[in-house]
Amino acid sequence: MMIVLGILLAIVVGITLGLVGSGGTILTVPILVYVMGVDPVLATTYSLFAIGVTSFVGGVKGLITRTVDIKKALIFGIPSLFMVYITRMFILPLLPDVIIIGPYTIHQNSALMMLFAVVMLGASIAMIRRQDERIVYINERKLSFAKVIAEGGAIGLVTGLVGAGGGFLIIPALVNFFRMPIKNAVSTSLVIIAVNSFFGLLGDTEKFERFDWQMLLSYTVAVIAGMFAGFSVSKRVDGSVLKVIFGYLILCIGTYILISEFILHDVHK
Repeated sequence: MMIVLGILLAIVVGITLGLVGSGGTILTVPILVYVMGVDPVLATTYSLFAIGVTSFVGGVKGLITRTVDIKKALIFGIPSLFMVYITRMFILPLLPDVIIIGPYTIHQNSALMMLFAVVMLGASIAMIRRQDERIVYINERKLSFAKVIAEGGAIGLVTGLVGAGGGFLIIPALVNFFRMPIKNAVSTSLVIIAVNSFFGLLGDTEKFERFDWQMLLSYTVAVIAGMFAGFSVSKRVDGSVLKVIFGYLILCIGTYILISEFILHDVHK
C-alpha cells in the first residue's frame, strides 16, 4: 500500500518538475524514506538515479527543441559534476556512523536527513521569493569566472551529499550569471542535473546490488510520466504562482523533517 502511495507521489513530483522547472525532485528522498521505507543513505543513491534518468529525458527534449545551451552547461556543469563525484566517492564514506557535536550524539542517517531538511528550507525560501522573476542581472564585465566555478562546485556538493538535483539553485545562477532566458535555463539545468546525478552514481556503484530495481524503476517511470504531464499543463498554468505554493509545501515538509529527526530519532545528549 505504501509503495502505491509512493508511486502516486512520484507522479506529483514529476508534475511539479514539469510545471516549475525545479523543486519537485527535492521531495524524492523524503518520499523514499518516510513513505517507501528506504534507508536514508541508500535513498540518496536512489534519488540520484531517479533524478538522473528523469533529467536526462527532459534534457533530450530540450536538445530537440534547441533550448539547451551546451557551452553554458559545460562552463557551469564541469566543476559541479567533479564535486558530485568527489563527494559520493570520498567525502560521504568518511562520515562516521555516529556524529558527536558538543553534547549531542547524532546517528549518520539522522544527520543526513537533517542536512536534507536544511537544503529543503533553503529551496523553499528561494521559491517563495520567486527569484526567477526578480532577477537582477549582473553586468557581464563583472562576471567572475571563479564565482561561476565556486557556484557549480557548491551545487555539486549539495547534490552529492543529499541527492537533490539542485535545479532551484542552478536556474537562478544560470539566469544571473549568463543572462539566460528562463526557458533555456530550465532545459540547460536538466542537462547539468542529469550529468551530475550519473557522476554521483559512479561513486556509489557498490550499492547497486542492494537496489530494489522494481521499486526504483517504477518510481522513476512515474516521475517521468508526471514530468511530461507537467510540461503539458505548464502551457496553461502560471508556473510562478505554483512555484510559490510549492515553496510553502517544501517549507512545511523540511520543518517537519528537522523537528522529527531532532526530537524523535537519534539526537540526544
